[in-house]
Amino acid sequence: MPKITPFQSVRPNPSLADRIAALPYDVYNREEACIEVKKEPLSFLKIDRAETQFDNSVDTYDDRVYEKARETLDEMIADGSFLMDEKPCFYVYELTMNGRSQTGIVACSSIDDYVNGTIRKHENTREEKEIDRINHVDRTNAQTGPIFLVYRSVEEINRIVRKEKEKTPVYDFTSPDGITHRAWVISDSNVIEKMEQAFAAVPTTYIADGHHRCASAVKVGLKRRKEHPDYTGQEEFNRFLSVLFPDDQLYIMPYNRVVKDLAGMKKEEFLEAVRKAGFTVSYLGDTPFAPEEKGTFGMYLNDGWYRLTADKSLVVDDPVEGLDVSILQNNLLRPILKIADPRTDKRIDFVGGIRGLKELEKRVSEDCAAAFSMYVYYGIFPRTTIINRKPAPVLCNQVLLPGTFHQIPALSPGFYR
Repeated sequence: MPKITPFQSVRPNPSLADRIAALPYDVYNREEACIEVKKEPLSFLKIDRAETQFDNSVDTYDDRVYEKARETLDEMIADGSFLMDEKPCFYVYELTMNGRSQTGIVACSSIDDYVNGTIRKHENTREEKEIDRINHVDRTNAQTGPIFLVYRSVEEINRIVRKEKEKTPVYDFTSPDGITHRAWVISDSNVIEKMEQAFAAVPTTYIADGHHRCASAVKVGLKRRKEHPDYTGQEEFNRFLSVLFPDDQLYIMPYNRVVKDLAGMKKEEFLEAVRKAGFTVSYLGDTPFAPEEKGTFGMYLNDGWYRLTADKSLVVDDPVEGLDVSILQNNLLRPILKIADPRTDKRIDFVGGIRGLKELEKRVSEDCAAAFSMYVYYGIFPRTTIINRKPAPVLCNQVLLPGTFHQIPALSPGFYR
């Protein structure tokens, strides 16, 4: 069973929470992050993306950036922007988007559970993103971005959450992106003990989002164990920040792809190669296409949208290789566009579905040659997989391509550390 524990949080002053809360660090490019911080000087992005406090002559991954993140965090704690709870607590965190709510428990998870597989991961990570977050966690001595974990719903945990939500929340605000955030502090020792006992009945947790942050936090923890061979296991570096949601509250969105170039081909050559690879290509003009069935893909080039339909021979009966992200990678991105490894190839980027299809059009008009909209696959996690009658990749502990899917609403960094 996973070890889920309360922790002594550093969290925003309630009077400033709506100004400090920010979207995840990887939602923005550097220019967008700078605009956000200029618009809201208290935004947590100035810690999560501290390059926003330098001009473009300073590289995003420069040592000075991580030092600035630590310095800024210390300053905000000192001036009262952040408060520290007096004792270890659990926290109930509710997000509401478009009238739909999901509620999780903010807690700490064990790095040993990640190492031994009790926490199931399903996605490979990209090396440069991992290194960035390793440096950020190590230099700031803080975990600023929670890991989105999922567990099979437990009625006792649900009961405790419902009871706590009858109280007045310590946070209650709507962020500029339209998401309402509410949070409650569980400080009663009896309730904390009941929560720990309830989680003891959970056999496994699953990483739904935050593979890079999780891998980075774990690697920093293992590094510090080597630096402190007399560690007891009670040190904070043995745990990482997480928000745990019951599986029946998941809302999954696609992770779309954009590619920088057509590997030296002209558009007509590229389209012919796609056809020969086993895809039916239908031109849609200005009509955006979001796939609604397995084996179909939207593709946007500089002359408009296309619908790609994979031949049945490309759709294999395998829990990983049969996913649409794998079909696209194995039959188009790798052989035609020469994207051998999406973890390391800088010619490919990932765009969260929450940004919409317009974002794909925007990227092609600015810095990319092709964009692909993906089908949302709901059979990743156990409950939906039972419906689909196929083994879930996470149950098999199998690893998917980076950017297979993502969840919304996104967790707001800066709430807890």
